[in-house]
Amino acid sequence: MTVPERLAAARDLMKQRGIDAWIISGTDPHMSEYLPKHWYTREWISGFTGSYGKVVVTQEEAILSTDSRYFLQAEEQLAGTGIQLVKDLRQPGDAPYIGWLKKSLPEGSKVAINGLTISVSEKRSLEASLGAKGITLDITINLVSELWKDRPSLPNSPAYELMPEFAGTSRKEKLAMLRNSLREKEADGMVITALDELAWIFNLRGSDIDYNPVFVGYGYIDREEAHLFVPEGKIDSALAEKLELEGIRIGGYDEFLSFVKNVADKTLLIDPSRTSALLFESVPKSCRIVEASSLANLLKSVKGPIEIEGMKKAHVRDGAAMVNFLYWLENHLGKEKITELTVDGKLREFRAEQDLFAGESFHSIVGYADHGAVVHYSVTEETDKEVLSEGFLLIDSGGQYLDGTTDITRTVAVGPLSDQQKRDFTLVLRGMIGLSLARFPEGTRGVALDILARKPLWDNDMDYGHGTGHGVGHFLNVHEGPMSIRQDLNPEPIRPGQILSNEPGIYKAGQYGIRTENMILCVPGNESEFGQFLKFETLTRCPIDTSAVIPELLIMEEREWLNDYHHVVLQEVGPLVSTPVREWLTAKCARI
Repeated sequence: MTVPERLAAARDLMKQRGIDAWIISGTDPHMSEYLPKHWYTREWISGFTGSYGKVVVTQEEAILSTDSRYFLQAEEQLAGTGIQLVKDLRQPGDAPYIGWLKKSLPEGSKVAINGLTISVSEKRSLEASLGAKGITLDITINLVSELWKDRPSLPNSPAYELMPEFAGTSRKEKLAMLRNSLREKEADGMVITALDELAWIFNLRGSDIDYNPVFVGYGYIDREEAHLFVPEGKIDSALAEKLELEGIRIGGYDEFLSFVKNVADKTLLIDPSRTSALLFESVPKSCRIVEASSLANLLKSVKGPIEIEGMKKAHVRDGAAMVNFLYWLENHLGKEKITELTVDGKLREFRAEQDLFAGESFHSIVGYADHGAVVHYSVTEETDKEVLSEGFLLIDSGGQYLDGTTDITRTVAVGPLSDQQKRDFTLVLRGMIGLSLARFPEGTRGVALDILARKPLWDNDMDYGHGTGHGVGHFLNVHEGPMSIRQDLNPEPIRPGQILSNEPGIYKAGQYGIRTENMILCVPGNESEFGQFLKFETLTRCPIDTSAVIPELLIMEEREWLNDYHHVVLQEVGPLVSTPVREWLTAKCARI
C-alpha cells in the first residue's frame, strides 16, 4: 500500500470507531528513540524515516510534526503523500501537533492514541490541552494492529551477558545501589521500562534494535526481589540458571502488565516521562506512587572506572579506524568514483577491523555538499551523490565496541573552499573548543554551558537548531540522559563520570553543512573557596581538518588546545596504524 492508501484505510477504520483524530506517537512501550521494526508505526503510516515526530490523521487532513533536525528530510519524504509538515521549534506552550489538533477539531471530538506508546507526562499534557476545548482522549484503541497486515513480529534474537571485565560493576552491586536509592526515596519498588536501563542493570546486551545493543523486556525491582520479563527464548537456559541463582526471576514479556496489576500495597517509584500511560494505569489503587526521575537512568549515566577506561580505549581504536578511512579517502578521491554510499561502506569496513567491534552505533550520516545541510541526512540509493574534489563532506558516524560506544563528526575539505566556507568551519571549531575548555562549578546544568559552543556563531548572526551535547552510553545507546547540553532547561546537572557529545554546527540549505563533534568526559577540576569545580576531558581521537581553518580567527588559547589535541591524537593513534598512514597522520597533526 502507498501512504495515501494507508491514510484512506485509516480514515475508514476511524469512522467505524467514532474517532475524529488519530495520533501515531512513533515510539514503543519503552519510550525508545530507536525502535524494533515492529514499532516503525510512524514510518509505516507516513514514509518519514526520521527518529522523532508525531503523525496526526483526521478525516480531512494529516500532519507530521518534527524538529529542526529533520525539516529538510521531512519535506522531501512527505512530498506527494498528502501529509503536511508542521515544524516543532521547541517553543514554550503546547507542542505544535497539539495546537494543530485544537484548531482542527470541534468541541466533543474524540482523539485516539495507543496508550502503550505515550508516556504518563505526555498523556497528561495532551489530555489537559485537549480537555480545555472539550476534546476527549482514548488510550485504549490500537488501530495499527488492525491496519498493518504485514507488520514485522517482535524480535526474538537472544540476549547475552556483558562480561565483568567490560561491565565493571556486577549485577549484585547495581541492585544494591538501586535498593539503597529506593530507601532514600521511601519507596518499596520500581518498574523498569527503558531498554538501555534494563540492559545496564542486569549486565546483559542484545540485538533487537539496529545499532543499540539492547533487548526487548521489562524489569521490576523491590527491596527483596528482582524480576526480568522477556520474550520466550530471549534468555537461554544456562544464562537463566545463572540469573536465577543470583535471585533474579525470569518471566514472560506478555506477563508484565498482569504482574504489575497484582503488585498490591506497595509504594512504587515510577518515572512519568519513561513509563507508558497504559502501564501506569495498570498499577493497583492500593499502591502509593512516588513520581521521580528514573534511578537507573542517573546511575547508568555516571560511568565507573572500568567503563571510563573502556570508553577511552574504544575511542583510540575508533580513532585508528577514522584515520585509516580519511587516509583512504584522500588517496582515492579523484582516482575512482566515490559516492556517499561508498563512504558509508568504507567507514564500516575500517571499524570492523578494530578489536572488540560489535557494530555501528547509528546509521552513518554522510552528506556531501548540500546534503551536509540536512542535519540527520540518511543516504539511499535514490539520493546517493558522488563526492567531487570540491567543497565539504560531512561524516557523522560511530561504533559499538564491547568496551565502549563512540560518536564522532568530522567535516573534511575534499577540494577548494571559499573564504566563507573556511570562516564558517573555523567558527564551528571555535565553538567546539569553547565547550571543551569549560570550567564550571559543581551543580551546573547543561543549559548554562550551551552558550560556550554557540557564542562564536551568535557573534556572527548564525545558530544551529539542535542541541549541543547528548549523553552517550557505555556499549549502549548512543543517546542517553538524563543530562544534556542544549538551550532547553534540563534540571539535571552535569556530573563527574558522565560522557557527552560536543557538536556545534552550521547548516546552509542548498549549500553545505559543517559539524565538528568530539566526546567529552566530565571530570573533577580544582576546588577553591567557591566550591568544587568541574571540567571536560576529550575522549575522541581523530584529527580535525586544519586545511579548512583560518588560524588568524583562533585566539591563543584555542590554537593551543588544537595543537595539544593533535599531539595526543598522534601519540595514541599513531602506533595503531601502518607506517604510510602514520606519516600522513603526522602531517595532519602538525602545529598551526
